[in-house]
Amino acid sequence: MKKIFFLFFLFISITYSQNPKEIVKKSVDILYGKKTFSVITMKIIKPTWSRTITMKAWSYEPDYSLVYITEPARDKGTVTLKRKNEVWNWLPNIQKTIKIPPSMMLASWMGSDFTNDDLVRQSSVVDDYEHKLISEEKFLDYDCYKIMLIPKPDAGIVWSKVILWISKKEYMQLKSEFYNEDGNLIRTMIGSKPKNFSGHLIPSYWEMIPNDKPGNKTSFEYNELDFNINITPEFFSIQNMSRVR
Repeated sequence: MKKIFFLFFLFISITYSQNPKEIVKKSVDILYGKKTFSVITMKIIKPTWSRTITMKAWSYEPDYSLVYITEPARDKGTVTLKRKNEVWNWLPNIQKTIKIPPSMMLASWMGSDFTNDDLVRQSSVVDDYEHKLISEEKFLDYDCYKIMLIPKPDAGIVWSKVILWISKKEYMQLKSEFYNEDGNLIRTMIGSKPKNFSGHLIPSYWEMIPNDKPGNKTSFEYNELDFNINITPEFFSIQNMSRVR
């Protein structure tokens, strides 16, 4: 009996000695890789209407990303570019590049439930937060680490905390909850339909669900995702925003 209790407490000790920051970092490395190209379908759902946006996206983690809208026709050619801590939009209808101020990073992107910051990930769940492993539980039939993220004082992040569910075996981010300064749940993001892309097992389908807007949600799905592209930081230039296709 003593041996059983010893093994049990040894297991608990080993489990909770996992470094939560390293768990989050590993999940980010698997999810985003280093150099990627993707084709994405986003569907914005409101109580009285919905619309679909398709886009191409390139990234060179962690400092560069570029998103090019291919459909619908009225938005085709719109580009969002991130270079380190700066973000721009290219609007083809008026042939103009507009820099997005920090105050607009939490504004809705293209009318969706995702923000500009979600799209280009200006804030980092690894570097801008402190991490605490608070429990382990099942989600979508996966054994998960449940990790609380508290923003660092100088990070300039509006969320008071973020809670992540990361699968223990695969290190997949499956669920994220975002809380405001009053501790209220504002939105939830859920990933499902895991697929293997270039050796990276990640959810291929995601939903962002606002807590205070019943009937609203935004989904996006990876139609293509390549982690082995040949790309350099020079691709992510303001000049290239009007040329990329």
